[in-house]
Amino acid sequence: MFLIAALYALSGFFMKFSDDALDEENNTFLGVISGLLCVAAIGYLAVNFSDAATIFLAILLGTLLAAKVDKLAHLVTLIVFLVILFIWGIPTIGIITLAICTIAAWLDEVGNDRESLKGIKIVEKFFKYRCTLKIAVLILAILGGLQLAPQLPGLNFFQPITFIYFMLFDLAYELAGLKFDRIYYGLQGIYRVIR
Repeated sequence: MFLIAALYALSGFFMKFSDDALDEENNTFLGVISGLLCVAAIGYLAVNFSDAATIFLAILLGTLLAAKVDKLAHLVTLIVFLVILFIWGIPTIGIITLAICTIAAWLDEVGNDRESLKGIKIVEKFFKYRCTLKIAVLILAILGGLQLAPQLPGLNFFQPITFIYFMLFDLAYELAGLKFDRIYYGLQGIYRVIR
């Protein structure tokens, strides 16, 4: 349980750090290295746990649909992730559950960049923190915990703890964004990061 929680957190941290290294500093080397660390954590989770496989595949598909895979480091990490899944496989996942989470991830990506939503405070915050996928994961985890809703073919509910794991992923993602400059320039000073 601790390992799973740590891997969710590490994957969130390195995902954001990779994005910021690419977007803020145009540092492909560091973007690829941190992206590969993210993929190592995500790959282990996706291969071993169906909830994680569903969530991370949905994030991948959502970002692809929103045309966010647009840099070399993104392509490298995408290929490595797909190779991991191809070699080790993934647990059985529900196609309806994957579709729900993919749509939620896509909405988060599109809403996060939509200029027309800027200035509408509550909506801007909602998409800034990518709340659509959080809500989808929460509902699927609640339904999984209650086991009251009828199980449909292709609709797999999550274990309740999955929502906690996903929040650890998200908190680490936000922390990496907040501390990026400090960590990046610390690394640059100590190790002379290749640019």
